[in-house]
Amino acid sequence: VQLQASGGGLVQAGGSLRLSCAVSGRPFSMTVVNWYRRPPGKQRDLVATSHTGGYGSYTDSMKGRATISRDNAKNTVYLQMNSLEPEDTAVYYCNTRINNWDYWGQGTLVTVSS
Repeated sequence: VQLQASGGGLVQAGGSLRLSCAVSGRPFSMTVVNWYRRPPGKQRDLVATSHTGGYGSYTDSMKGRATISRDNAKNTVYLQMNSLEPEDTAVYYCNTRINNWDYWGQGTLVTVSS
């Protein structure tokens, strides 16, 4: 299983970014995909989950400002982030867990300037 994250960059506070996670090596429709982030000097925390039924769930970290979605035809999960704040600066990782084994994408850096 391979995950390829992309879409990070530099954005001003209040701006938006859309991250993408392309998944290969496994039937996508059966794959739960998570987005995590690791701010500088902090631990990696869960942001949102794309479930196989197509719905998303969110932690409090970006609730109301992020929308997770999936395109089964493209084997890709998206994380749309709006109203970005400097505190959202982090490396964002996509992840899936299969048989208690975690697979990680390489991470994509999001930097929010004030």
